[in-house]
Amino acid sequence: MVDLNVLQRKYELLSPHLDELSMRLVVAADAGALGRGGPSLVAKASGISRTTIYAGLSDLNKEPAPPSSFSKMKARIRRSGGGRKRLTETNPSLLEDLDKLVDPITRGDPESPLRWTCKSTTKLAKELRAKGHQVSQRTVWTLLDQLGYSMQSNRKTREGIEHPDRDEQFHFIANKVQQFQEACLPVISVDAKKKELIGRFENAGREWQKKGEPEKVNVYDFVDKELGKVAPYGVYDLTYNQGWVSVGIDHDTAEFAVATIRRWWKHMGHSLYPQANEMLITADGGGSNGSRVRLWKIELQRLADDINMTIHVCHFPPGTSKWNKIEHRMFCHISENWRSRPLESQAVVVNLIANTRTEKGLEIQAEIDEELYPTGIKISDEHMAAISIHRDEFHGEWNYKICSRRNE
Repeated sequence: MVDLNVLQRKYELLSPHLDELSMRLVVAADAGALGRGGPSLVAKASGISRTTIYAGLSDLNKEPAPPSSFSKMKARIRRSGGGRKRLTETNPSLLEDLDKLVDPITRGDPESPLRWTCKSTTKLAKELRAKGHQVSQRTVWTLLDQLGYSMQSNRKTREGIEHPDRDEQFHFIANKVQQFQEACLPVISVDAKKKELIGRFENAGREWQKKGEPEKVNVYDFVDKELGKVAPYGVYDLTYNQGWVSVGIDHDTAEFAVATIRRWWKHMGHSLYPQANEMLITADGGGSNGSRVRLWKIELQRLADDINMTIHVCHFPPGTSKWNKIEHRMFCHISENWRSRPLESQAVVVNLIANTRTEKGLEIQAEIDEELYPTGIKISDEHMAAISIHRDEFHGEWNYKICSRRNE
């Protein structure tokens, strides 16, 4: 097996000492000695085109020139100015036309034939030839590199319209979290993870397996009517780096979300904060724990009454869900832990979540929630008026507290 790096180093060392003919013969000899695939490998290592290498192979098969005539050859094999000129020199409009095809909206014709199709180098070369340019697919690769293009995938960075008070809300949440942590009061981040299919379905990621023995999963992602889906909802304790996940088998509703917080408090929170009379929840602005969801506030009121505690809530502004701590301190590690593992049963989901660990000491408890949570529950204005809610002066729709009604 030839090491490509060794070949590259060899040609780097030889190149300053050889003229064009000598270099062509050297790479041709290597390509011939390597056999099948040799010209392609040598071309990649040396940067010399395969056409030149094949020309060198042809030279090697010819009778060598007599020594007397060879001694008369000049150091430069090709006369000054000899050789074919670059296409961009003989055809100045080539680069411009290619640029318009690749980026038709900002640089070219919005009605470009390639606007709604993939821009492979083969298709680009075909369109350029239709415009009168004699180019190959290989040449298009070179020209694209010259123009500063490269093959790239999408990157998730845009989260929607940016609210004008976005940064101020971040500062508000950060200050609130610091105040609660300094007072040894619980601060939790909550959110729902995406629903997962139960069964032998493909799961994103790659894992070590025996060669030729990949995990076999279903071809189609049709829901198994018997196994169904699960809806994980998580609670993450920012102070103790611990989490709780309820794996629901029904709908992801506000009732389910608050039931998960209740379970966290019963199994983990109460023992960590036995003297606490206040709690801070940071949550997204949408979903089952959204700032506009009436049932969310009704259920929080019930929780506040049950545990006799004032519950403070801070919602992140629209389009900033990735800033919620649970996303990059807990959920991402769960996804990494079960990468490439088919979630064959509810028990598998619970075990994979509960065994998620990090070097920074993350610990998670998980449990199946077999309760049913119906959708479409309507909350009247009378019920909303009965909630003991106090809104902050700064964006009261995002920042509020719900007090226990036991003491009223």
